[in-house]
Amino acid sequence: MPRPIRVLIVDDSASVRQSLKEVLESDPGLTVIGMAGDPYAAAERIKAEVPDVITLDIEMPRMDGLTFLQKLMSQHPIPVVICSTLAERGSDSAFAALEHGAVDIITKPKLGSREFFQESCVRICDVVKSAAQARLKRRPVATAIAVRPKMTADAVLERGGSAMIQTTEKVVVVGASTGGTEALREFLEVLPPDAPGIVIVQHMPEKFTARFAERLNGLCQVTVKEAADGDTVIRGQALIAPGNRHTLIKRSGARYLVEIKDGPLVARHRPSVDVLFRSAARYVGRNAVGVIMTGMGDDGARGMAEMKQAGAFNIAQDEQSCVVFGMPAEAIKLGSVDRILPLHAIAGEVVRICR
Repeated sequence: MPRPIRVLIVDDSASVRQSLKEVLESDPGLTVIGMAGDPYAAAERIKAEVPDVITLDIEMPRMDGLTFLQKLMSQHPIPVVICSTLAERGSDSAFAALEHGAVDIITKPKLGSREFFQESCVRICDVVKSAAQARLKRRPVATAIAVRPKMTADAVLERGGSAMIQTTEKVVVVGASTGGTEALREFLEVLPPDAPGIVIVQHMPEKFTARFAERLNGLCQVTVKEAADGDTVIRGQALIAPGNRHTLIKRSGARYLVEIKDGPLVARHRPSVDVLFRSAARYVGRNAVGVIMTGMGDDGARGMAEMKQAGAFNIAQDEQSCVVFGMPAEAIKLGSVDRILPLHAIAGEVVRICR
C-alpha cells in the first residue's frame, strides 16, 4: 500500500486547523504531519520534516501567507493549496497566490447539511491529493504584489437530444483542473477577437469564477465572462462555468446556448467537464472542438470520447506543459484525442481548425 500523502496545515485559527485535520484524515490516502499557527512556526516544522503538501491561509499574524508562499517557492518549492475565506470572494490576494506558485485554492470547511459537508470533504481531499502530483519550478521572489461513489454525467444530462449538423459555426469546449487557471490565461490571452465561441469548465470554488472571468476579461482580446443560464455562445466570447454549478451546451434553432443547473457531483466535481463535453457531443457534434488541459483525475475523458464518436476534433495538452498530466492522459488512453500539443500551441491550432 502506498505511503499516505503528508500534509502540513498552516492557519492562525486553532478551530480551522482541527476541522481541516479531521477532513483530511477522513481519507486514508492523507495524513497530517503537523499544524502551524503562522509561517514562522511552519518553517520550523518543515526543517524537522518536509511535507508533500502544505495548506496555507493568506491572512495570518507576523507574516502573511503570500509572503511565505513567495519565499517558499524561491527557496524550497513545495506544493501549496491556499485554504482561505478570501477564496470565497475571489479576491486579488487569492489570484496572486496562484500567480506566485500555489497549485490550487479551496474554501475552508463549513458546517451544513450532511450531503454538503461530505461533498466539501471530497473536494478538499481531492485537491490536496492532486497538488501532491504537481510539477513545481523554483520561482524568483517577485516584486510586491469518506469517499463517495463517482457519478457519471447521466445524473445531470437529460435523455434524448442530438446534434444538428446544418451549421458550420464551431464551438470550442475546454476542461481544466489543477494548474488550469494559469493555463487558461495563456490560452485565452493569444486568441484573436473573432475567435470561435468558447465554453469552459475549470474546477474552482463557488463565487471564485466571476472574479476569475473578470480578471481574464481585462487581459484578453476576447470577452470573458462567467456563464449565466441562457447565454448565447457567440464568436469573440468565452463563457466560464460558475463554481458549484454544472454547465451544458444546448441548441435552439441556429443558436447555441448554455444551461446552468444543479445536480450531484459528476466524476467527483461540480461543475464537471464530462457534463459539458457530453452535452457538446449531443448538441454540437462535428461542429465542436474539445480541449482538455492540466488536471488530476479522469473528469472529461468519457465526455471527450463521446465527442470523438460524434465527429468532434479533440486536443489534449501535452505532459511536459501540464502541472498534473491526469485528465489529458485519461482522454488519450481512451483514444479520443486527435492532437497532443504543448500549451503554447493550443490556441493557434484551435483557430486553424475553426477557420
